[in-house]
Amino acid sequence: MIRVIVVDDDFDTAEVFSEYLMLNNIDVVGKAYNGFEGIKLFEEKKPDIVFSDIWMPKFDGFYLLDNLKSLYPNQKIIMITADLSQETYVKLKESKADALIFKPFRIKQILETINKISEKDSGLVTMVNK
Repeated sequence: MIRVIVVDDDFDTAEVFSEYLMLNNIDVVGKAYNGFEGIKLFEEKKPDIVFSDIWMPKFDGFYLLDNLKSLYPNQKIIMITADLSQETYVKLKESKADALIFKPFRIKQILETINKISEKDSGLVTMVNK
């Protein structure tokens, strides 16, 4: 079973997202509410995949992404956002995010993304709601 953590500053979003994952046989081993907490949780749980929102107060998803990738370059990190800007996309690619999922999303996209990043070696996988 795949083990994940969810990082999102919105408590309700983190709860609902985690529930969707668990209903699809994905083991959510923890939730954090900013990038700093996410790094601490990662160190404690060592999940297979980290799901993170981008825009959070204080320590955002870029903070989490940059720090985890510098310490654990092979760690799979999936970023989730409603920000469709080219600037954000470029920054995520440069920071070596494994995947980017745009809100609103469907759970099927999450499951497809998990499969794609589990099979790939490098490059940003982008999923847009269809």
